[in-house]
Amino acid sequence: MKLTHQPVIKPFASGDFDAWLPLWRGYQAFYKTDIAEETTSVTWTRLLNPAEPMFGALALIGDRAVGMVHWIMHRSCWTIGDYCYLQDLYVDEELRGSGIGRKLIETVYASAAEAKCSRVWWLTHETNTSAMQLYDRIADKSGFVQYRKAMA
Repeated sequence: MKLTHQPVIKPFASGDFDAWLPLWRGYQAFYKTDIAEETTSVTWTRLLNPAEPMFGALALIGDRAVGMVHWIMHRSCWTIGDYCYLQDLYVDEELRGSGIGRKLIETVYASAAEAKCSRVWWLTHETNTSAMQLYDRIADKSGFVQYRKAMA
């Protein structure tokens, strides 16, 4: 889709909860999951807390929030610089393919560069083929397979 107005990307601020929440819920619906309200509340608090290594930004067209991204800085045993994990990326369904996702990822890249991170990395589901078309152009596949065990 071609945009008539370029989105503005802005870091989360305390008054952004009502703009962020529908995107957060849309992200959950896309991945067919339902995150508890308590977890959502704690996540939002963490994203705004400067003592936390968690960050977020909104993509806005006018007053309308059309995309969001969350990222987390963390240590690595392989490098001196931290890694930056791009945890969640979501763009309004109507605007996918318009370049908003790329702008949000570039925001994460800029934050990671400023923090002198050694790497930005993320995961996506193997069925998310439309997003992978973008990811294949702006990053390298690691070749690693993820394993996990839920602990609670």
